[in-house]
Amino acid sequence: MCRLLGRLAMSEAEQHFRQVLDQLPATARAAVETALADAMTPHGDAPRWDAALAQIPQPGHSQVDFRSPAVAVSAARVDREALETSLRAFMPWRKGPWDLCGVKIDSEWRSDLKWQRVAGSISPLQGRRVLDIGCGNGYYLYRMLGAGAQMVLGVDPTRLFLYQFLATRKLMPPCPAFMLPLRAETLPLRDLFDTVFSMGVLSHRRSPLDHLGELMNFLTPGGELILETLVVPGHVDTVLTPANRYARMANVWFLPSPDALVRWLERVGFEQPRILDVSPTTAVEQRSTSWMTFQSLSDFLDPDDGEQTFEGYPAPTRAIVQAHRPR
Repeated sequence: MCRLLGRLAMSEAEQHFRQVLDQLPATARAAVETALADAMTPHGDAPRWDAALAQIPQPGHSQVDFRSPAVAVSAARVDREALETSLRAFMPWRKGPWDLCGVKIDSEWRSDLKWQRVAGSISPLQGRRVLDIGCGNGYYLYRMLGAGAQMVLGVDPTRLFLYQFLATRKLMPPCPAFMLPLRAETLPLRDLFDTVFSMGVLSHRRSPLDHLGELMNFLTPGGELILETLVVPGHVDTVLTPANRYARMANVWFLPSPDALVRWLERVGFEQPRILDVSPTTAVEQRSTSWMTFQSLSDFLDPDDGEQTFEGYPAPTRAIVQAHRPR
């Protein structure tokens, strides 16, 4: 870890990364350490976030509930007001909800609604090693543990999300949930995970087929992919390429129809791709809150026609697809 530690000031992150490396095959540890050292460049908000993280208590005895809609932690003798002040230092909170020692975080996304759509249709996670690409602050990692996963690893390059994850994990007893601040394309892990999730990532990739190939490489033979992404209405050959922005987002490149998405998976080599769900995104699921005060879904739509984005494209709809790596 010497190269990483020479560039990284977050001692709590250092400890966490050591725990991650202990979970990996010996052959992969050096490559992951190198990827971390390259990724952890200085961040202007790090001193403020470090100070807030240091103020979060590490309860001697706490209990967790990973099965309820809000990931919940309970502990005696925690100053709720001080804890809320520390947690608000990591705003905006995009994924949730959370109930952390009495501090209820109403995140922008009601991620429990997506998890409800996903969890009832996939293969049981009991005893599985799970990878979540684009994990955000780790909300789904805990829900995966609640579903019986043996170990869960999240990957997301956004530094704020790493701090949010470390803050929630600090309040909990030890559990096999881990996070790396890396991108999927720089993650040097192959043939390791029984289930891989990629939710909300594909439309942000300039080369979606390359992303699908990366996901296959992470899986063990016979392993299961759960993919969730933006889609548009249409036939098997329908793919929307926004001229500039989609729902005010500049980094959206390709939106396939559900049938086109299935064909992409087949072309990459996945077996038995199956659409599990197609649902429009509503303001019940995504909205501004006191924990995420910026623009949200209602600001991204045509004010005169909620069926269209601000730019005139079909309003956000998301599909969930299941597929398997060949044995």
